Amino acid sequence: MPFDLSGQTAIVTGGAAGIGEAISKRLADAGATVAVADLDKEAADKLAASLPHNAFGVQMDVSSSASVNAAVQQVLGRTGRIHILVNNAGIAGRSAPITEQTDEDFARAMAINAHGVFYCCRAVIPHMKEHKYGRIVSIASIAGKEGNPNMIAYSGSKAAVIGMTKSLGKEVATEGICVNAVSPAVVRTKILEQLTEQQVTYMTDKIPMRRTGEPWEIAAVVHFLASPDCSFVTAQCYDASGGRATY
Repeated sequence: MPFDLSGQTAIVTGGAAGIGEAISKRLADAGATVAVADLDKEAADKLAASLPHNAFGVQMDVSSSASVNAAVQQVLGRTGRIHILVNNAGIAGRSAPITEQTDEDFARAMAINAHGVFYCCRAVIPHMKEHKYGRIVSIASIAGKEGNPNMIAYSGSKAAVIGMTKSLGKEVATEGICVNAVSPAVVRTKILEQLTEQQVTYMTDKIPMRRTGEPWEIAAVVHFLASPDCSFVTAQCYDASGGRATY
């Protein structure tokens, strides 16, 4: 298989469902031992049991630095190495005008979508630097580039993911660590259930291909960025948008 990951360990946050599930499956099929990291430990264990190469579930709340640190240590204790981190865990948050958004709405989206990426990257970077190798891929969003109306917290948090990717990628560029992001347009997952039909239509109508993306299509992009073949690509944000964004 192209982009072979045999002998590597990958952590996929939010890895038990949606895009995360597709990524977990793709990386496992490529040979990686996948730590399916999810708030729902039962779902993580169930998916891991169906994957090859000794995949396993691990409980992780990305909004808590203590939970992230504990989960990373658990993975290291079990496999001895972390080669790949995929920051996939995220929420759409509440769809409403800014005047109807509460402090809690904004804080929750930021805690999961932005703080979670920071906590996870900070937890694995010392290990990756020690071994002079690592691949970090974060799932951002076209909303982080263009901004979606009535989704100020989500758009802002995903813009933060893109900014952190570019910053960290440059910070560790000489350490054998490549840090990239993927910005999907709307993808057909259960996260759409958090949005109104009007919001989904708004996003889909902007896609030249006139359809939503599929989780496996995002996983295919992540696979390359998580592989050793991604050796001269870092601090970049790849669009997977059906042509919605071309810059």
